Amino acid sequence: MSVRELVVLGTASQVPTRHRNHNGYLLRWDGEGLLFDPGEGTQRQMLRAGVAAHDLNRICVTHFHGDHSLGLAGVIQRINLDQVPHEVTAHYPRSGQRFFDRLRYATAYRETVGLTEAPVAADGILAVTRSYTLEARRLSHPVESYGYRLIEPDGRRMLPDRLAAHGVRGPDVGRLQREGRLGDVTLEDVSEVRRGQRFAFVMDTRLCDGVHALAEGCDLLVIESTFLDEDVELAIEHGHLTAGQAAAVARDAGVRHLVLTHFSQRYTDPGEFERQARAAGFAGELTVAYDLLRVPVPKRR
Repeated sequence: MSVRELVVLGTASQVPTRHRNHNGYLLRWDGEGLLFDPGEGTQRQMLRAGVAAHDLNRICVTHFHGDHSLGLAGVIQRINLDQVPHEVTAHYPRSGQRFFDRLRYATAYRETVGLTEAPVAADGILAVTRSYTLEARRLSHPVESYGYRLIEPDGRRMLPDRLAAHGVRGPDVGRLQREGRLGDVTLEDVSEVRRGQRFAFVMDTRLCDGVHALAEGCDLLVIESTFLDEDVELAIEHGHLTAGQAAAVARDAGVRHLVLTHFSQRYTDPGEFERQARAAGFAGELTVAYDLLRVPVPKRR
């Protein structure tokens, strides 16, 4: 059964709190799992969320601040302990190779899985599979950071009224889909383009071209909103976004479902992030993330 959902493992910035673990996000996309920014405690959060090491196919690290990467050691060792039978690929900024190496080999353990390292050095495509293309874009943060974007290939939606008008029915529908033509009837005659779904993951960054490019046309956008709008100067200084800035990006990009996360411990009212996002003019579906939340990718229109 096809499942597309975000599993939120942690939502705190910089340090964990009583109610928020360090960052961690799993995207289930059909039969694959992409783990983003595993901070400290991610392995335990996976257990609480019902996520197994066998569910992981890719690990995507935006940058090497601790709240986005300290969990790598435990996750990688768990992948080996459980002898995950399929390939697991790790993406991370190439400039942080020394940090990745230290985390991968932080302690002694038995390596049973050939983890594939695929570091990111520039904007562009990282992987192409049957169900998605994974891209990276450079962000603006005090250390090198990349956001990730997943795009499903466009498909075709069969139109019953056009099929009936051309007399195509039963097994001939499948044949037309496979071969693209049935006599004088082409696939284009009886179908329309079904736009592929899009997901983006945008963490620690100021506003920059990469943020807008990643968010463009997303069905589901996960984006940091570390600060509230009144602390915009702090956000700029430390390389972060405010709730209003993140929502304005989503508004202008035509995002369908916006997930705000990565909250500073200075704030005690999560509802204020939603209020400021709405005040910025975002009218789509909006979620202020909390640990262990599950967010389905919106159904196609």
